[in-house]
Amino acid sequence: MNVLLDTSAYSALQRGHQPVLDVMRRSETVAVSAVVLGELYSAFRAGNRWAENTAQLAQFLSKPSVRVLNVTEETALRYAKVDVYLRKKGRPIPRNDVWIAAVALEHGLQLLTLDVHFREIPLLLTRP
Repeated sequence: MNVLLDTSAYSALQRGHQPVLDVMRRSETVAVSAVVLGELYSAFRAGNRWAENTAQLAQFLSKPSVRVLNVTEETALRYAKVDVYLRKKGRPIPRNDVWIAAVALEHGLQLLTLDVHFREIPLLLTRP
């Protein structure tokens, strides 16, 4: 199994959330979107444990099974399709989450998240 880690899942992982840990153990590859990194760094900067949090993230990102995925032109096209679909349906979700979903769709990854609003996106497989 290959997954894309959402911000909520990374936070849950750091807290030892068992369903997230179980999926992580079964995953061959764990991808992290640059958008998720931006959300994490923003949260770290707003908090009072910058050095500890960034060191912990760096250690996580250095694992051989973890890779960072950047936003591409293909991501932008998928973003537009998902965003318009959700707005027409009357079910918009946070913009960063649309970007994260677009990355998962682009790379054919299951999205590891605790946020239920991702279920609004057709063809996006979510866990746990």
